[in-house]
Amino acid sequence: MLSPRVLILAGGLSHEREVSLRSGRRVAEVLREAGCEVTVTDVDDRLLDTLRSGQIDVVWPLLHGVNGEDGAVRDVLELVGVPYIGSDPAACRLSWDKSVAKSVAAEAGLTAPRFVALPHGIFRELGANRVLTSIVERLGLPLVVKPARGGSALGASAVRREESLPRAMVDCFAYGDVALVEQQISGVEVAVTVLDTGDGPVALPPVEIVPDSGFYDFDARYVAGATEFFCPARLSDEAEAAVKAAALSAHEAFGLRHVSRTDLIVDKTGQPWFLEVNVAPGMTETSLLPMSIEAAGLSPASVYRQLVERALV
Repeated sequence: MLSPRVLILAGGLSHEREVSLRSGRRVAEVLREAGCEVTVTDVDDRLLDTLRSGQIDVVWPLLHGVNGEDGAVRDVLELVGVPYIGSDPAACRLSWDKSVAKSVAAEAGLTAPRFVALPHGIFRELGANRVLTSIVERLGLPLVVKPARGGSALGASAVRREESLPRAMVDCFAYGDVALVEQQISGVEVAVTVLDTGDGPVALPPVEIVPDSGFYDFDARYVAGATEFFCPARLSDEAEAAVKAAALSAHEAFGLRHVSRTDLIVDKTGQPWFLEVNVAPGMTETSLLPMSIEAAGLSPASVYRQLVERALV
């Protein structure tokens, strides 16, 4: 196919709408450089007509958050029968809920921090103070609090003192009904991209993440200059091999395809700890996946075009 017709889905109604729009614009620019015909559209009542028009060869869902990463939109693409880049609905559902994802990762032999996942209602029924005290007694400090379903670290915060935990829970519940509270592992935070453009999944150089604030929250992710990145990460050869193996294990265990990103912490012994896996990694100017592609000596235009062609097979 000389000039594949690609429809990029960007925007949506989640809290991560602006991030999605930025990802969509950036990928569209690169695909046009690669010789593709590209249209960027939001998810609205005109989408099904567009998908059925016969004018689209492949869809690239770059929707973040609910509907974009929980498999719902991909279910629609399956119903219509339009090829798309990325994981299928079942894999998305496994990855979307962080508490479920940690169970899947554990079954695959990956190490994850201890955690609890609690809905907002449990605090009201049992008494917030009692529940919070039990969390600290069981998991200790420091902790990380984040929505069990969601991305871009919206509603996420680090808790180093017990008196800070109630505020962190309030912030978390502003973005979701279920809070994931987990041990904060000390170490080097890395993100590992896995690509499969036709010859099997390959782990790209890991990106080391060093936020100025000490915690990789929303601002640290999307405000230019708020975080320092090192790619490849400053790891020993053994630790780098371990994080790549962990990302490949996650990619396989979750049944992912085409592209994924696994977030990990490497402790002082070189042990990788699984945090989460992403089926729709950010593709903005400050996102991690493009850094990994360039560090691997690859051309983003070439990789994105290969992903398009892979989805059409």
